[in-house]
Amino acid sequence: MMEKLLPTNLGTLDRALRIVLGVALLALVFFGPKTPWGWIGLAPLLTGALGSCPLYTVLGMNTCPGKPKA
Repeated sequence: MMEKLLPTNLGTLDRALRIVLGVALLALVFFGPKTPWGWIGLAPLLTGALGSCPLYTVLGMNTCPGKPKA
């Protein structure tokens, strides 16, 4: 059931970049300019941690090796 709801569609590099970007954006909330725009970093952080991007699912994209593209 979870595979239909959140299919794994992110490759290793894609996941790593999203996690790094998410942490960097969240750091803006607590360090540096302390801007609330840093909360946007939650989106790439969560999608990277879960390995599933809802936008990729809608667009039929897949960067995960070994998984057939939809």
